[in-house]
Amino acid sequence: MVLNIVIAVVVLLVIFVFASIKILPEYERGVMFTLGRNTGTKGPGLFIVIPFIQKMLKIDMRVTVMDVPTQDVISRDNVSVQVNAVVYFRVIEAQKAIVEVENYYAAVSQLSQTTLRSVLGQHELDDMLAARDKLNADIEEILDRQTDAWGIKVANVEIKQVELDESMTRAIARQAEAERSRRAKIINAEGELQAAENLREAAKQLSQEPQAMQLRYLQTLLDMGSNENATIVFPLPMDLIEPLLKATKRANGDAD
Repeated sequence: MVLNIVIAVVVLLVIFVFASIKILPEYERGVMFTLGRNTGTKGPGLFIVIPFIQKMLKIDMRVTVMDVPTQDVISRDNVSVQVNAVVYFRVIEAQKAIVEVENYYAAVSQLSQTTLRSVLGQHELDDMLAARDKLNADIEEILDRQTDAWGIKVANVEIKQVELDESMTRAIARQAEAERSRRAKIINAEGELQAAENLREAAKQLSQEPQAMQLRYLQTLLDMGSNENATIVFPLPMDLIEPLLKATKRANGDAD
């Protein structure tokens, strides 16, 4: 009888000892509560937790990736868009994450959704599409400042996708097409202006040297002859035409 009691006591002591031994990996910490009072943090490694007197809550210290659900946002220029994002954060003070907030993951999720709508609502649609880096930095700064009291560090925020209504997508496409058409007309006009300026300079140079006009005339004939066509070109020297032109001018002057 006594032997059975001793064996039972030994078994209970062994169970008690094994229940008291706790091992935490490198990426976890244990927040200790002794008779309901917070008594510090344990881990990583091996330590003892007294059953029925002490209680341990484990906290993962690794970076957590949280997907922010799609939010309906009205931009500053009254455009309705749907935006989703991803938030990277980690617990840096395990005690605060347990004592200061009931559920830190849910708290960060709700705060991220609210901040995303608030920040994007202050910007126009063009900023959402072209200045995402700045918006990411603004949201990250706000989240990091507000979660600091919970012992949480927000490492990064990325806006993943900005979805527009089909009608707005068509309007943006028409706007982009009109912008491309405007640029094409401007480039064409600038090309015409440059060509006119070059032709004017060329005409000025040719007018200073009559022989240059003859050379240009021969070059034109060479270019026409190199093509396989049935065009007949009859070259007429300018020296033969010039007297006729002068005589015509004199005749017109006498007639007046």
